[in-house]
Formats: sequence, structure tokens, C-alpha cells
Amino acid sequence: MKDEFWPLRPALHPVYARLLCAEMRRRGFAPDAILAGTRLDWQRLHEDNSFLSFEAMRRLIGQCLQLSQCPWLGMDVGFQTQVSAHGALGAAMIASRNLSDALCLVQRFSPMRQQMAVIHFKFDTTFHVELEELVALGGIREYLLGMLVAGLAQLLTTLTGRELQTALSIEWPFARPAWAEQYQRLARTNAFGAPCLRIRIDAELLTSPSLAADEETLQLAVRDCELQLQRLQAGGSLSHRVRLQLAQSEGAMPSLDAMAAHEHMSARTFIRRLAAEQQRYQQLLDEVREERACWLLRQTELSIEVIASRLGYVDTSNFSRTFKRWLGQTPRQFRQQARPSLGPNANEDSHEAASFGMIRQP
Repeated sequence: MKDEFWPLRPALHPVYARLLCAEMRRRGFAPDAILAGTRLDWQRLHEDNSFLSFEAMRRLIGQCLQLSQCPWLGMDVGFQTQVSAHGALGAAMIASRNLSDALCLVQRFSPMRQQMAVIHFKFDTTFHVELEELVALGGIREYLLGMLVAGLAQLLTTLTGRELQTALSIEWPFARPAWAEQYQRLARTNAFGAPCLRIRIDAELLTSPSLAADEETLQLAVRDCELQLQRLQAGGSLSHRVRLQLAQSEGAMPSLDAMAAHEHMSARTFIRRLAAEQQRYQQLLDEVREERACWLLRQTELSIEVIASRLGYVDTSNFSRTFKRWLGQTPRQFRQQARPSLGPNANEDSHEAASFGMIRQP
């Protein structure tokens, strides 16, 4: 059975949202305009090392596409992405012996940076990279894939010192857009309407040595990647685990005492450890309820009474008052206004999006 709230899980490292914001600032847009309607906080986005959900990213990308009127914005952001933006993974790739080794690191450690897709390597007459989408990217597919491929191309150019357009052939999983000539910046050969993203790479390029190959640096960076991935797979910080547990709850949410027992600690210890992470249980509970309420109001036809009940509210009027405190408008007003604008492909699977705001990275 498909998880109705699959989008409540972490999706993307916030650095990729920050890069989008930086590009919009370069284009002359103010922070308030960039974040209008996204329910994101500028300071928190830039200071809190937290994963963004798919829906939080969808809101931000949709707003920026609308402001910029640039449907190839994802590529522009990708081309501006520096190696340091990829953290320990970027450092490991640059220190690799060659392009082939660097791509293997991307396949192994990409969950540290994103939770939306899996990378596969395949060989037929040529070597190619395929991207298996784990979630329906819908109306922001072109942005995300453009950002991903342009960012990867930028990184590989830094690694090899070579221009890659003639060595790449790319198949895109969306219809040919009117601005298809923009894709020539990535590869001389582009095809559209493919079942998945597929990047064919000349075999000769795979063995191209890295300009900054360094075995000692590589070992240190890979060890850092392994530690980060282990923490991620172990469930991460206490606040991260609590958020996920709350996101999986249906109806009445666990009490503080119940959540503390789930974590095998006393209520006092539970409160103290959350405080050490600058978090409070009620704050986490409100964040999850707010995002889930917005998702249900936006994406379903459920009545407000049913939504209130699913969020654990016995009294619908109490839910309405709380919702107005969160967003400054009633649930009914929010539902009337919450119709997404996602740019050129807005009608493509846009109903698949959902939200969980920001989830602290382990």
C-alpha cells in the first residue's frame, strides 16, 4: 500500500535551496519576494542544516519559476554550483583518481544529499547513467533534473579540466520544450520524451584522470561520507527521529510521555535532550500538524472536520483557531488560495506533491 504521506520524509539537502535563493538574489529579487507563499524562513533556511521536503522544495521552485519567468532556471542554478556545495561528497569526487571512480562515489553516497532518486550505471554499446525517480517529480521535474545534470557537468568539468558537451548525450524524461536550444549548453545531443533521465558518456572520458587526485584526501573525505551516511541510516538526531515518528502517526498524536517512552528515556531526559538540540516537543508537534494540515487541505477533498479529526483534534473549531494562529488565515481560506503555480509543466503530476517543511539532517 502506498504511503499517503510519503512526501513527509526528507528529500533534499537545504544547500540546493540556498543555491536557488542565491541565483534569485543575483537576478535582483529580495528575500521576501523569493520566499513569498513558501512558508520558509530565510534565516532558518540559511542557518539550519536541515533537509527540505519535496513539498517545501516544490513551493520554493514554483515561486522562483514564476518570479524569474525562466523555465531553464534549474540549469542556470546547476552551472553556478561550486564543488564545496556538495560537502564531503564533492571533496571525495575531486580527489578521486578519475571520472569513473568519482561517479561510483556519487552512486554510493548520493543519499547524503538527496532522497528523491537512485542512480544506476548500465552498459550496452556505451556507458550510461540512469536516474530512477523514487517520487513523482511532477511540475518541477525539469527544474530538478536540469539542476542535477548541470551541477554534475560543472563538477566533472572541474575534475577533468575538459569541456563535456561533445562527450555527453542526454535523454530527458519530458516533452521537448520550446527552449530546447538551452540544453545545448549541457550536451550537443539531447533527446526528449525518454522513460527516464539517461546520460551517455564516452568511454574515453571515464578514464580521464582527475586534476586534483589525492589518495590521502580521498580517504579522509570517504571516511567522512561513510560516517554521515551511517548517521543518516541510524535515524539521526533525537529531533529528527521524533519528527519522523510524528509524521507516521495517524489521528491522535503521541503525548510527550509516550514519545519519551518510545525513545527509551524519561520525560525529563527527553525534554533536556531536545533542548540541547534547541527544540521543544510542542514545536515539533505543531510543525508536523501544520504541514500535514496544509497538505490535506491542498491535495484532498476531505472536509475540514475530517482533516481536524485526522490530525488528532476532537474539536474542529479548536483546529481552525490553531490553523489561523499558524498561517494567519482559516483552513477554508487557505484551501481556496492554495492552488500551485509550478511553471511550464505545472499540470504534470502536480497532485503528487506533499509536505513536511524542514527536517533536521542527522
